[in-house]
Amino acid sequence: MAGEPLVVLAPDKFKGSLTAPEVAGALARGVARRAPKARVRCVPVADGGDGMVDAFVASGWKRIEVAAPGPTGQASTAVYAVRGDTAVVELAAAVGLVKLPGGRLDPLRADTFGLGVTIAHALDGGAKEIVLGLGGSASTDGGSGLLRALGLRLLDQQGRELAGGADVAATLEQVASVDRAALHPAVATARFTLACDVDNPLLGPAGAVAVYAPQKGANARQMVKLEAGLTNWAAVLGTGYAEIGGAGAAGGTGFGVLAVLGAQVRSGIDVLLELLEFTTLIDGARLIVTGEGSLDHQSMHGKAPVGVAAAAKKAGVPVIAAVGRTLLSPGEIRAAGFATCYPLSDLEPDPARSIIAAADLLERIGERIAMEHLS
Repeated sequence: MAGEPLVVLAPDKFKGSLTAPEVAGALARGVARRAPKARVRCVPVADGGDGMVDAFVASGWKRIEVAAPGPTGQASTAVYAVRGDTAVVELAAAVGLVKLPGGRLDPLRADTFGLGVTIAHALDGGAKEIVLGLGGSASTDGGSGLLRALGLRLLDQQGRELAGGADVAATLEQVASVDRAALHPAVATARFTLACDVDNPLLGPAGAVAVYAPQKGANARQMVKLEAGLTNWAAVLGTGYAEIGGAGAAGGTGFGVLAVLGAQVRSGIDVLLELLEFTTLIDGARLIVTGEGSLDHQSMHGKAPVGVAAAAKKAGVPVIAAVGRTLLSPGEIRAAGFATCYPLSDLEPDPARSIIAAADLLERIGERIAMEHLS
């Protein structure tokens, strides 16, 4: 066994096609056909967005289900992952775009209340560290829904409680103060980490509304309302928090958690690799394979494959990328830390067909990797 090569497969999801565990599984089947004696270790990864809980569950963490309202209040189920007193909670799995009924965008009504319900469940279960993966958000509520679910009371100028409702922007514009007295008691001692791959502030041309609200269905008039609401929300909780990189993540959820829960912002992939003890998992590996649907210039800014490549470089293990497509030049690929890159588009140039046949194509890529790097 000791002489057999160890290959670590650590891909992110291929969005719209395969989950990270499915990508790793397809590559593993291909490697096994051409290098049956190789030891293959699958370590699916994520950068903080959708798929983060799946990555931890695939690595042996316990999967927990909880009844929690979706982004527009409908009855739904959220999931999170637990090991010891650490819980990994994924926004997308509770109140993300994928949880919208029928996929119908609802930019003014969607909120993060169900995410707060999920966090409260983890705290009730004894979690002392909450890692919150931000990404795939359906709302732009500044994290106000999440905080209400944890007991924060939003008050208007007359001291009346604002319970949320049909218009998130209008609610945020009316907030004059907050009452923290009823916050979940475990919040005082729990540690919160925001795992995200964006560094947007809350407000302005690079903020939550300007950059991301159109993706959630907001038109120009609604964007003006949402920006006004978040501006007032920032004035109430503290404008200094609004300027921190990551405050604009997930419709301003980052801001709310920073301002009220004292969270720390970290790169999603860095948090994941640390919690999974990735350096131990790749010890003695001959090769690491990572990847995602599209390896492009955005990948250079905190995306999972580049984070894996950085970890591999520190360990002195060569890393290659298996991706749906790449928009990078060979020089840029090498500069990002990859020895080489295998895009599915080389096998199937038609994007639609490539997405449908991604698993079969990845198996073929796995075979090629085994022949060229493990022989």
